[in-house]
Amino acid sequence: MPTSYSRAGAAPVRAVALALSGLLATGLLAAQPAAAADPVGYQNVRINEVTSSNNDTVELYNAGATAVSVSGWKMADDGFSPQSFTPSSGTIPAGGFVTFNSPKGLGDADKLVLYTSGGTVVDRVEWATGRAKPAMARCGGGTGAWVTAAPASTFGAANASGCPSSVPAASRVRINEVTSNGSDTVELYNGGTSAVSVGSWKYVDNDTSHSAASVSSSSPSASSIPAGGYITFNSAIGLGDNDSVFLTDGSGNTIDSVTWTTGGAQPSDERCANGTGWFRTATTATLGSVNSCSGGTGGGDPQNGQLLGGGGSLTSGCAPEAPSGTGSAPTGTLAWPGGPNVTIADNVCAFTTSTGPEGRDLSGLAFDPANPSVLWAAKNKNWLYKLVKSNGKWIPDAAWSATGKQIRFAGGSGEPDSEGLTVGGNGHVYVTSERDNTDNTRPRDTILEFDPAATGSTLTPVRQWDMTAQFPQLDTGDKDDANLGFEGVGYVPDSWLTANGWVDPRTGAAYDPANYPLHGSGLFFAGLEWDGSLHVYGLNSDGTFTTFGTIATGNASVMDVTFDAGTQRLVATCDNTCGETHTLLKVNASGAIVPDVTYTNPAVMPAGNLEGFAIAPTTACVNGSREAVWSDDGTYGFGSGSSSYGHVLYSGTFPC
Repeated sequence: MPTSYSRAGAAPVRAVALALSGLLATGLLAAQPAAAADPVGYQNVRINEVTSSNNDTVELYNAGATAVSVSGWKMADDGFSPQSFTPSSGTIPAGGFVTFNSPKGLGDADKLVLYTSGGTVVDRVEWATGRAKPAMARCGGGTGAWVTAAPASTFGAANASGCPSSVPAASRVRINEVTSNGSDTVELYNGGTSAVSVGSWKYVDNDTSHSAASVSSSSPSASSIPAGGYITFNSAIGLGDNDSVFLTDGSGNTIDSVTWTTGGAQPSDERCANGTGWFRTATTATLGSVNSCSGGTGGGDPQNGQLLGGGGSLTSGCAPEAPSGTGSAPTGTLAWPGGPNVTIADNVCAFTTSTGPEGRDLSGLAFDPANPSVLWAAKNKNWLYKLVKSNGKWIPDAAWSATGKQIRFAGGSGEPDSEGLTVGGNGHVYVTSERDNTDNTRPRDTILEFDPAATGSTLTPVRQWDMTAQFPQLDTGDKDDANLGFEGVGYVPDSWLTANGWVDPRTGAAYDPANYPLHGSGLFFAGLEWDGSLHVYGLNSDGTFTTFGTIATGNASVMDVTFDAGTQRLVATCDNTCGETHTLLKVNASGAIVPDVTYTNPAVMPAGNLEGFAIAPTTACVNGSREAVWSDDGTYGFGSGSSSYGHVLYSGTFPC
């Protein structure tokens, strides 16, 4: 839902417009009067990268959904008053960047404050000696921790260098809740795996005439935050109804911040999900404990995002299905690195079929790497869809099949319980099945290869590979156990495995594709819902398969698997079972595939059985972002009334 914004001197607005910035300027600048008409979306602009080497360059990033004019904007450091600068463009597109050179230079240890043309503080950042050489950059699309970029800067593009493996332990600390209702309390949360000393840390509000106050002097007991723990302190400089908190470490490095508009921190503003998500206004404060994230309101800024679109009438028989299996996100999970806004991307009850009324039931998703305008989707009850964009929504391609195509096992028999899919190196679509729905108490963990160019309304596989015998724990005669098999699959090209030095578990030596002449040009990673493991296979042209072992994702379950060439990572997706997360895996220095970083979904996404996830190829990048799509296996739980239900696809953005 749209949200208006205000600064001091402007009209009151809805509670909760928060902006994560991660910056601090200690008090040498006089407070600037706010202009009555700051540009729309200015609160979405963030200082994203800065260097004190050579050209003293600054990069700004627009995390919002609309372009923002930066005409007339100014900057200051701790030694001069606000000065005009010349940006590379007068407007920052949604998800885009502009750069400029500091008009007065930047020091080896310095701070930077960004203003609109009317004097409103937009963002701030501070760094210690050597931190901004060659550059200091933000992880996570303008919202994450600051790291020293290595080996080089990435001005004008998404930050990747040094993210996230080099993020220091202190950067796992987040401002987690804040209240301005009289107690003026700030809560910090440590999402890391070790205690963090904060005895020398400081904080300040958005009044640049204020000096920074010490965290430990504000609360003598708040000298260290245990792993997974909290500390709270009362602000010694007070917090207003339209204010900010900026937090730095003892060296002056930016850690985190939060900004709210009128009424936003009453009774409190809290991160949802706890420790990782965006801020929203809570109905009750939960200082010193896990955020409730219930009953609050969200806005349209980088913290809250907006859920856009939807509508339509609920069709009879297309009813929501309550999500099951809710659990917590792994410790150390980071906030979604892409844009905060999410669009409902399908028509209501669009996927009802002749074999069942579940018009809101999709699972696996995969972009066609050769054609990012095509999105493949698997429906659990043996249906395959080729989707294309129309008026911003993904709809069945009428030229392929307006109603989807049924899929069968080899010989035209059975009803595959189709869960995951991927596009192989040969352009064929590979689908996983957990069971045969005509005999759903027995597992049938199979990968089926389909030629999308085949004609007819029913597809039979070119080949299929049955791995059921490898998972006797699923064959108990219980249909629920049988339904915990292959939930997702991702094709990974040999070129990535060899370039990254993957060690073949079968030989203990560097993987050599030539040792497996029938497997094609890559391997297939199937995700097991039972325990969150990935199982690696070479699918041979003679119908046999080669097993390359098992990979732990660190999650309790896996719902979808994809290889993303943009990040050069394998992505294992988990739904509400694991707190709606995506774990990116890499090849480590020992040649093993291991978890690298885990992200939550955007804060506006539902906590449901979101079983499908796909990221568009980098060839589809626009202004530094590309599309990310989610599918819901059963429920759409926003709003009230029948028009709230019957949707299954959501569209957001992910950095290029």
